[in-house]
Amino acid sequence: MTIDIKGGTLSAIGTEPRTQYGAICWRPSKDGVQVLLVTSRETGRWVVPKGWPIKGMTPEQSAAREAWEEAGVRGPTRPHCLGIYSYDKLIGPTRSALPCVVALYGIKVAELAKRFPERQQRRRKWFSATKAATKVDEPELQILLAGLVRANDGTLAFRPASDDTPLPGADPGGS
Repeated sequence: MTIDIKGGTLSAIGTEPRTQYGAICWRPSKDGVQVLLVTSRETGRWVVPKGWPIKGMTPEQSAAREAWEEAGVRGPTRPHCLGIYSYDKLIGPTRSALPCVVALYGIKVAELAKRFPERQQRRRKWFSATKAATKVDEPELQILLAGLVRANDGTLAFRPASDDTPLPGADPGGS
């Protein structure tokens, strides 16, 4: 079975994870940082902008392109991966699961355009980093978002929570 994705062809869907690049679009706030989430086109759930590697672009450039297309974001992108998360992308009419690993790059939002390529297909909204963590479905992404802080040099950083900290939205009693 083959499936066409953005002009490229994937051969038989298997268990081999595919790489994607994503953007954590952020801005400073009085309480730390805010994160811009967008809705997915098919289900309307909250996600970060992400997509397939773009030929001729670095990972952070690919992430920046996705941030522009999906959220209308422009801003400086650092070449340092903030973290990774995994999810299953559901492909085609049979909704076959394609395992993906997303490498995330921070983009400090300098411009939020009113007109951008996917503006009629998505909604976008600012959340505190901790609130954004409760809005996304992927547990690894929840942990990353919940740990975002503004570093002393004004950049975005990840501060891991202690091992006994429950996931955002989790029942602390374990039931």
